[in-house]
Amino acid sequence: MGTSRIAIGAVLLALGLNCATARADITIAAVGPMKGPFEVFGEQMKRGAERAVADLNGKGGVLGQKIKLVIADDACDPKEAVTVAKSMLNQGIIFVAGHFCSAASIAASDIYNAEGVLQITPASTNPNLTNRGFKNVYRVCGRDDQQGIIAGNYLADNFGGKKVAIAHDKQSYSKELAEAAKAQLNQRGINEALYETIGVGKKDYSAFVAMLKRNRIDVLYYGGYHREAALIVTEMRKKHMKTILVAGDDLMTKKYWAISGAAGEGTLMTYPRDPSAMEHAKSVVKAISKKGVGNLHAIYTYAAIQVWAQAAGKAGSLDLKKIIKALGSNTFKTAVGDITFDAKGDIKEPAYAWYKWSKGDFIAQ
Repeated sequence: MGTSRIAIGAVLLALGLNCATARADITIAAVGPMKGPFEVFGEQMKRGAERAVADLNGKGGVLGQKIKLVIADDACDPKEAVTVAKSMLNQGIIFVAGHFCSAASIAASDIYNAEGVLQITPASTNPNLTNRGFKNVYRVCGRDDQQGIIAGNYLADNFGGKKVAIAHDKQSYSKELAEAAKAQLNQRGINEALYETIGVGKKDYSAFVAMLKRNRIDVLYYGGYHREAALIVTEMRKKHMKTILVAGDDLMTKKYWAISGAAGEGTLMTYPRDPSAMEHAKSVVKAISKKGVGNLHAIYTYAAIQVWAQAAGKAGSLDLKKIIKALGSNTFKTAVGDITFDAKGDIKEPAYAWYKWSKGDFIAQ
């Protein structure tokens, strides 16, 4: 299973043998949170993957073979992600666009690495995903430490004389953001007034907010997810606090504003650069746009599949080793712009920009 299976198929194809094995569909997957609190992102991934496969098949597929897409739900849960990864192997998957949540991607990557399946995530930003040295793991998005460094510099540049608090909810994504922001802020010669952790999934964060108020915190950098951030900022406004909330990319969802309402006004976030207004992405955006919901993760999932297809084309093979070589030595033209990878499997291009919530929408800064 894994690399050997892929290699056999590739050899038969190269020999031009007109048999069922060589002409069979190529099966790939998009895996993410299709249900539950993060389903809004899974829906985007599904939409982007379906459009990418439809476009590729409309042009003849990859290496003369049509692509079959499997959509799977991991609920953003590491244990479920492992179960799903094993299921993907049983279905003959050779490439996975996914997962979404970093903990799920990391857990599943052990399975994909052992069985020779290429994994390109459109959204998992935890540095540990690519820091472990797996040659089959890539991402078309940025890393949390990049977000944290940008945030730390922003805090230093704009709030150097203010009282800054940093907090996270102990999850891998959240902790990485907060620790990277803290490290960069400290490197700039500024110490935070508070560094705290909170519990995830709680209904009431009034005690935490009361602590911020007692310490007269001017700015809160929160490494975490939109639900908790929205509850915290709402509680701050109820207590008539003007504390500015600064956070990471998970707050770029309408669900944040749905919970916070006007309390979320002015919230600042780092987020992947939105390619939707760029010329190279217009046709893709038009094809995948869905009124009332976000499209960014759809575009990045589309791009992940583009990268795989182009790498297979440049390699002239579905063999994982040949595709890895192609991934490391080429530039790929995608819906999110040109992509090149470093030795770890991370993109070399700048990945993040600043956005602000204003009147129920997020605007670029």
